[in-house]
Parts: sequence; structure tokens; C-alpha cells
Amino acid sequence: MENGRGDTTGSGGNRTSQAYQELRGLILSGHYEPDSRLTESELTTQLQVSRPTIRSVLARLTQEGYVTAEANRGVRTRSFSVDEAVEILESRAVLESALAAKAAERATDAEIAEMKQTCERMWDWQVPGGREEYWNLNRTFHEQVKRSARQATLTRFVDSLLYPLVFRQYRDEASVAPRPESVQEHEAILAAIVTHNPEAAGAAMRHHLSAVRRALQLNITAPDDAPSGPLSC
Repeated sequence: MENGRGDTTGSGGNRTSQAYQELRGLILSGHYEPDSRLTESELTTQLQVSRPTIRSVLARLTQEGYVTAEANRGVRTRSFSVDEAVEILESRAVLESALAAKAAERATDAEIAEMKQTCERMWDWQVPGGREEYWNLNRTFHEQVKRSARQATLTRFVDSLLYPLVFRQYRDEASVAPRPESVQEHEAILAAIVTHNPEAAGAAMRHHLSAVRRALQLNITAPDDAPSGPLSC
């Protein structure tokens, strides 16, 4: 059922929030290519909401950096220059290193057990054709570290970086397997957390995310006939 405003049954605020979460999820999942145009008419049909609701959602996504709004170009999904992408990766390395250090101080035995299980499963997908499932596990591991750190301010800053969009724009689509060293890098982070060594955990996370940044730069700057390393984390 729709109410008189065109939105599905429920308060306007709740429906706007739901539409925001749905569209944000589609953008983060790679449903839209970078620099894809988003039109109000298509979104109202897709999300089953009114135009005022869509405008409110797009205004919020623009403010948060998921989309851009320009005269004569309309609203488009965000795309990143190489310099912007590198800056985001550098910022992520600083912030997530601090989170890893906090996780080494605060992670419980149950949280450490979950991280261990994730790393073990990552080995299973370190094979040709395993890239997508490996990426999901990689994301799970980083979320587990972030949750176990219990540091809301750092977490908020990390979540604002839009790294998933950078990853999807610049990852090596020709690669069918994850970067070979990636699991060992995650295990080094885990080992430092297990031993409750904040300095080692921060250093291991910095090393890992620096490797990701170098892979991105190699993908962009290598000659066409040179082998490129996949952007994976």
C-alpha cells in the first residue's frame, strides 16, 4: 500500500531512511558503475518512493560523498581520480592501524576466535575463481577488527572514507585470484591481536594497507604490456 505521498506505508522518516539504506547498499555493492547517472524517475520506480523522498535521499548521499550533483550532468555515482584514491588509502592505513592497536588491547577471546576462523576460511578461497568470496571474508575480517577495537570515533572516520567504492573502481578485473601475500598479512595482524601487542598490530595493519595502496598505484601506472598486481585487501 502507498500513502498519499507516494511512499509505502509507514512514517515518512522511516521510509526515507529505508530508501537511503537501499540506495547506499546498491552503490556500495557495485550495482552502478562509477559515474553512472541516477535519475529521479528511475529511482522512484525502483525503490517505490515519492520524488520528494528520492530528493532527500540523494541530498544526503551527495553530502556524504557517495554521489555528485552538478549542473547539466545531474546526479551521478562517485568516481575517484588516482590521487583521490591514493589519499583515501593512505588515510585508511592511518585510521585502521589505530583501530588494530585498540583491538589488540580490547579484543575478547570470542572475538579473537572469530578472526581466526575468518583467516582460516580465507585460505580456502586463495585460489583462481575465489576472488569474490575472498573479498567478502576480507571485509569481514576488517569489520571484526573494527568492532573489537570499540573506538566509535575512529570507526566513524573509517566508515566515511568510501573505500569500497575506490576498491570497486580500481580493482584488477582481469585477476581471478586474490593477491598471494594477502592472507599472511591478515595473519600477522591477527597474531599481534592474539598476543595483545598494540604496537605490532598497528604496524602489521599499516604494512598490509600499504601493500594494497602499492597494488593500486601499480595497476594505474604500469605500461600496458607489463603485469599488474590486483588491488585486493
